[in-house]
Amino acid sequence: MSPICYLSRVAHFSAAHRLHNPSLSAETNRQVFGKCNHPGGHGHNYIIEVVVRGPVNSETGMLISIDDLKQWIKSAVLDIMDHRNIDQDIAYFKARPSTAENIAVFSWIRLSQVMPPGLLHQVIVSETIKNKASFSGEGLTDKDIEACIV
Repeated sequence: MSPICYLSRVAHFSAAHRLHNPSLSAETNRQVFGKCNHPGGHGHNYIIEVVVRGPVNSETGMLISIDDLKQWIKSAVLDIMDHRNIDQDIAYFKARPSTAENIAVFSWIRLSQVMPPGLLHQVIVSETIKNKASFSGEGLTDKDIEACIV
């Protein structure tokens, strides 16, 4: 049996958003999201860390090729999110707030659709150096996956 290893890759993207839930009143949105609900929105330089888990290949000494992981992150997340207005440009966020938590879930779903099954372990999204959210796939439903459209 091969040793099980965890491998992570960090990438970054810049994007604008507004914390807002269209199903709440304007006043409730202001109360819940504060200054992050400003109608003009605001931007972040996000950092995404993708963690994979699996056996080390005895021939290559690697879990996977870093080049493959870089390409999966680029195609599934960066090409969709970088230099975009998350709320306006990505259909998934038209019905839900673009919080770090929801961005982590969205990124997980997108990555799980392009990576080999069972390889993705965790996605961590840092909105600022002080705020980050992580997601490991718990609680996803088919409805969540179907809603993950760009």
